[in-house]
Amino acid sequence: MARIAGVDLPKDKHIVVGLQYIYGIGPTASKQMLAKAGIDENLKAKDLTEEQVTRIRNVLDVDYKVEGDLRREVQFNIKRLV
Repeated sequence: MARIAGVDLPKDKHIVVGLQYIYGIGPTASKQMLAKAGIDENLKAKDLTEEQVTRIRNVLDVDYKVEGDLRREVQFNIKRLV
């Protein structure tokens, strides 16, 4: 089972759908991330190798703000605007 950004990805779903379980990643970002990492969208999460998971993590760390950091930023923006 692949664990990316603290989220266990569902093993029986395609990776393009599984990445959307991460807060801040939608369909478009998921496809772009897989294209940058050079991974086929039709792979199931259980079929990913450790090297592919590492490439996804690297792209995620460099280009995207997700999970805790994104939630914190959204909450800060809400408080600031109130």
